Amino acid sequence: MADVTLIEGVDDARIAEWLGGRIERALAANEGPVAITMPGGSTPFPILERLTGAPIEWARLLVWPGDDRIVPEDHPASNTGRIRAAFEPLGAEVVTLTEMEQVPRFALAWLGMGADGHIASLFPNTDPQVDDPAPIRRLTPDPLPPEAPFDRVTLTIPSLLASDELLFVIRGGDKRAVFEAAMRGEHDLPVARLLAAATQPVTCFA
Repeated sequence: MADVTLIEGVDDARIAEWLGGRIERALAANEGPVAITMPGGSTPFPILERLTGAPIEWARLLVWPGDDRIVPEDHPASNTGRIRAAFEPLGAEVVTLTEMEQVPRFALAWLGMGADGHIASLFPNTDPQVDDPAPIRRLTPDPLPPEAPFDRVTLTIPSLLASDELLFVIRGGDKRAVFEAAMRGEHDLPVARLLAAATQPVTCFA
């Protein structure tokens, strides 16, 4: 079971400061590019707005969407398009997630979580496995979320676990209850499977 640090009552600016520190530390420990993965949705981008002023060597940062909706990048539902708009002006490289990509080890895997316990686009109906041989999968959530009714492409649990550290930012009491139950091993939703198999540090801002 993962070693989870749960941090409460922290605003976006403080999370951005924490995130910037982790990226700077990873860059200092490596001479080459450093890869991170991050979620889409509404939560990350206010944090990223506060991160952009950090004195980070952005040109060495490789940013992977943890998942995406299968839509053009200029579509409002595209995670990649929004991540690219945030990071590329700083000089970072943003990867387009396809099944052909070779997934690196991540210095940090930043994840969101849905109220149904899904992580990335690994929804409960997709039955994600911790020993999935595929690093990336194309799949269809069932039911399709009404706010984003699209097929998905996503990193699998082994790809997310191939990271030095895991980060969650959880908003809302319902999601927090699901996450804390996963920490205790009280259900078998995708987030619980990830946490049960994680050996690296996990930080959750809630």
